[in-house]
Amino acid sequence: MANNKIMVPEARAALDQLKLEIANEIGISNYDNIDKGNLPSRVNGYVGGYMVKKLVEDAQRQLSGK
Repeated sequence: MANNKIMVPEARAALDQLKLEIANEIGISNYDNIDKGNLPSRVNGYVGGYMVKKLVEDAQRQLSGK
C-alpha cells in the first residue's frame, strides 16, 4: 500500500496544478478527468518524474538565490 501523504496539506492544490501542467507539457490533455488505471504505468511515471524534476529545479534555484 502506498504511503503518499502530503506533508504540507496546504500544498495539495499547488501540487495538483503542477501535475496538470506537466501532463499538458508532455502531451496528455484533460489529465484530471482521465482514468489513470487505463494509462500505461510509464505515462503516469513520466508525470510524476517530471513533477519531481521541476520541484528539485525550483528548490535548487531558491537555494542558490536566483
